[in-house]
Amino acid sequence: MPIQLPSIKEDFLTIEDILEDSYSGFALVVFNDDVNTFEWVIECLVSICKHTVEQAEQCALYIHFKGKYAVKEGSETELIPMKDALLDKGISAEVQAL
Repeated sequence: MPIQLPSIKEDFLTIEDILEDSYSGFALVVFNDDVNTFEWVIECLVSICKHTVEQAEQCALYIHFKGKYAVKEGSETELIPMKDALLDKGISAEVQAL
């Protein structure tokens, strides 16, 4: 009688999975406008992008004076939900390749 080995289930990642998770060649860019207040932008960056208050304040100032700023870098799958949440709050943002 042949020896029967226990079955082992292995999960394999595809190259696309690995590249998607490891490639952080995208940026979440927020644009300046004449509608949103500093306080609102700061509040949204803290709640949506998980910035500290200090980080969010610095980003808001940079956005105001330079017109736009890449507030976060990461993968598309990480940044697109953040972009959508910012858009829902009335803040102009887009994900751009670096």
